[in-house]
Amino acid sequence: MLGSVLLLCLCILFLLFQLKPRRPKNFPSGPPTLPLLGNLFNLSQENPLKDLERLRNSYGNVYSLFLGPRPAVVLNGLKGHEGGHSGQRLILADYGLRWREHRRFALMTLRNFGLGKTSMEDRIHDEIQYTIKTLEQSTGTLSPQVMFHNAASNIICQVLFGKRYEYNDELIKVIVQCFTENAKIANGPWLYDSLPITRSLPLPFKTAFRNYKDIAMELLKEHKKTKVPGEPRDFLDCYLDELDKRKDDGSSFSEELLINYILDLHFAGTDTTSNTLLTGFLYLMSYPHIQERCQQEIDQVLQGKDRASFEDRLSMPYVQAVIHEIQRIANTVPLSVFHCTTKDTELMGYSIPKGTMIIQNLTSVLREEGQWKFPHEFNPENFLNEQGEFVKPEAFMPFSASPRVCLGEGLARMELFLFIVTLLKKFKFIWPEDAGEPDFTPVYGVTQSPKPYYMKQMQPGHRKV
Repeated sequence: MLGSVLLLCLCILFLLFQLKPRRPKNFPSGPPTLPLLGNLFNLSQENPLKDLERLRNSYGNVYSLFLGPRPAVVLNGLKGHEGGHSGQRLILADYGLRWREHRRFALMTLRNFGLGKTSMEDRIHDEIQYTIKTLEQSTGTLSPQVMFHNAASNIICQVLFGKRYEYNDELIKVIVQCFTENAKIANGPWLYDSLPITRSLPLPFKTAFRNYKDIAMELLKEHKKTKVPGEPRDFLDCYLDELDKRKDDGSSFSEELLINYILDLHFAGTDTTSNTLLTGFLYLMSYPHIQERCQQEIDQVLQGKDRASFEDRLSMPYVQAVIHEIQRIANTVPLSVFHCTTKDTELMGYSIPKGTMIIQNLTSVLREEGQWKFPHEFNPENFLNEQGEFVKPEAFMPFSASPRVCLGEGLARMELFLFIVTLLKKFKFIWPEDAGEPDFTPVYGVTQSPKPYYMKQMQPGHRKV
């Protein structure tokens, strides 16, 4: 009997040993792995950033993890990221026909609908007026979370669907709720991506995805009924036109992909911008001397002008420095978008097999000692030289690095500048007296956001201009 038990235990141990992930030859080193789970217990499900930094201290700028049975390589620090996209053909790898076709189409279509043009400035300024109206109508303190999410969502909605929504519209409430819920849950793809069995479970964020897809399907049906071929009103019409052109050529375009693509673009165009604005005003209220210096520069440059233009940034080095420092400290997408090698690859002397997940730890770059004057504090001097001129260090990469850099980078930069300059020109923002001390600890997610807070603003006419 005892012999049978021992034999059974040995068999189980043998099977577990066989299921234990093994690093391939010449693969980056990393922590010991467990059968099936890999290194999941090395990473916090709530916030793995400190764990990734701890592992970096032990294994260097390039190390490996196993997310369940799946191998992943983590790139840290500026040198690690340079190695990942500088002639090594890792991040510059071919992402396949579908990715190339859709990215090319998106870039062309977004430009056609004003990305980087004056018409987009007009659209942003129009939306800012609704934000100003919300601020003017508020009495006492205001929670800005929904306000900024609604504003950013409406700007990208006009590009995607050709329409904006009132801030109290039930539809936009569902959309914003979908994004905020998913941003919190989806980030830690550690468990979800690592153990495929979890994908069939009725996890909460699936409801949010389903709700958004139902909305997108209704918009798609409406567009199919009302569109005029060759006369697109928005991104959705353009995609449907492209679908008609390509229906017989075996392309990757499809209505199912369109729904997912709309979700990606809408999320990317809403969450990063709104969370960066929320971070910005949290810090501007907490550092009133920085806010005041911004306002002085804005008043000096815009004297006699009704509104700012994106070109005005070239005459506002301090404001530019503050906005870039907000982006750096916000670290809105801390782990970028996970990539994957599509062929066997050499990286900084290591051999990376096809199918290896690549994780860019942007936190390690945006706060890397030696790359910044003040890596661990909020200080616009990180982007100013001794002459007070705006400079952008090489380590500034809040939109990721590589061909998969954020599609909406140009739109986000324009939105951030015009929103912050216009609102600071009109209002002075104050931390409420009864709100306690500001808490700068972000809420971790696929996009990070500040903890909910309240703001107080002095109404027009109370600010000296």
